[in-house]
Amino acid sequence: MNGRVLQISFGTDGWRGIIADDFTFDNVRIVTQAIADYLKNSDSRLTTHDSPLLIVGYDTRFLSDRFAREAACVAAANGINVLLTDSFAPTPAVSYAVVVNNADGAIMITASHNPPRYNGMKFKAPYGGSATPAITGKIEQSLEFNFETGKKPAANRHVRR
Repeated sequence: MNGRVLQISFGTDGWRGIIADDFTFDNVRIVTQAIADYLKNSDSRLTTHDSPLLIVGYDTRFLSDRFAREAACVAAANGINVLLTDSFAPTPAVSYAVVVNNADGAIMITASHNPPRYNGMKFKAPYGGSATPAITGKIEQSLEFNFETGKKPAANRHVRR
């Protein structure tokens, strides 16, 4: 893992960065691993799935579909059931999918209103809305723990669309 991982932090409704600078495939995998760790270890899961269910969606920004696929692969490699959208979708549609599918959360690849050189990851909670600071704080703790222990993101290519 690179030394920049500790600079990844969640702000208002997610983590954003400049594509190919700090928003890279490696960092998307690292953040997804932390989200997977959070989902697997969370004592506050609202759903009753045997293993967590995660929705992964993306917008029309440069490489968003590929970033989403990488996130979905890391989550699946962690034993998380993943539903990856089959095309781009707006954030509210992904939030709605969380509720309709009784999912444990969603990753949305989008930089929202930021300039085109940015992309980002939002984590939507089981209620479909933005993750609370308490939730994102736990994800950041997982990021730091994984960095300190040298834990690498899991790798797998089995994802349903």
